[in-house]
Amino acid sequence: DKHPLYITITNDEFPRVVTTRRDGSYGPFPSSNNVRQVLKSLRRIFPYSDHKVGKRACLYSQIGLCNPCPNEIKDEGSKMKYLKNIKNIKAILGGKIGKVKNSLEKEMKKLAEEQKFEEASAIRNQITRLAYITQSRIPSERFLENPNLVEDIRVEELKSLKKILNLKRLRRIECYDVSHLAGVKAAASMVVFTNGEADKNEYRHFRVRQKNSQSDLDSLREISKRRAKNTWPKPDLIIVDGGVEQVKAFASKVPVVGIALVQKLRDEAHRFARRYHHKLLSIYENN
Repeated sequence: DKHPLYITITNDEFPRVVTTRRDGSYGPFPSSNNVRQVLKSLRRIFPYSDHKVGKRACLYSQIGLCNPCPNEIKDEGSKMKYLKNIKNIKAILGGKIGKVKNSLEKEMKKLAEEQKFEEASAIRNQITRLAYITQSRIPSERFLENPNLVEDIRVEELKSLKKILNLKRLRRIECYDVSHLAGVKAAASMVVFTNGEADKNEYRHFRVRQKNSQSDLDSLREISKRRAKNTWPKPDLIIVDGGVEQVKAFASKVPVVGIALVQKLRDEAHRFARRYHHKLLSIYENN
């Protein structure tokens, strides 16, 4: 079909985001592939439905791309959450990206102040993903002009993090995560960034010694005590993936901030902890 593609947001009770070859709300777009890539990226940040309301949850709801799914919405809170996603999509397609970012940052800050860290973390992830898909790409000419461009960017990231957290020094950052299956063979990881770079020589695994540890809190308290007794270099910042109770386990107030560096630390800790946990579980099953 040689007709250009449009994006349309329907006027249903639960608006759908669809593409059409007829006049739509946004467009026309000469490349159908570009349109689908844009919608694919947006859907990962602000899940939406592209199907009519039915009796059962759709396949996309099972992978988080239609969340909440209109087929499952029963309460006003879920309805408002869905409509908010649609509102943000409309704003972004209308070119109001800055407005959406500001709104999300205010919401994240409010949730963090209310100690709703799980919800604040979800908003932080939206901000990070939105920043990624809307960031300006760096032309190759800039790297030719400045061979140290990557280093300069990393330094600026650290400066931003220091400013946000009001820290004078930020050389060593440690990020902790616990991996366990109903308390069986719990393990923890310590991921270290030195001057903003992953320092894999400093990574450590901890096999939790408490028997039948039933929560991350128990494991983190143990790891905190063991870390304090160690002679490794003192960290300037400790990041714990979790809420206020997990933070208290290390007696360190960790702010929830929309910084790509913090997101990278948390993801690396998750990956490192899961890999070690699977290794321990394999050893346990073979004995």
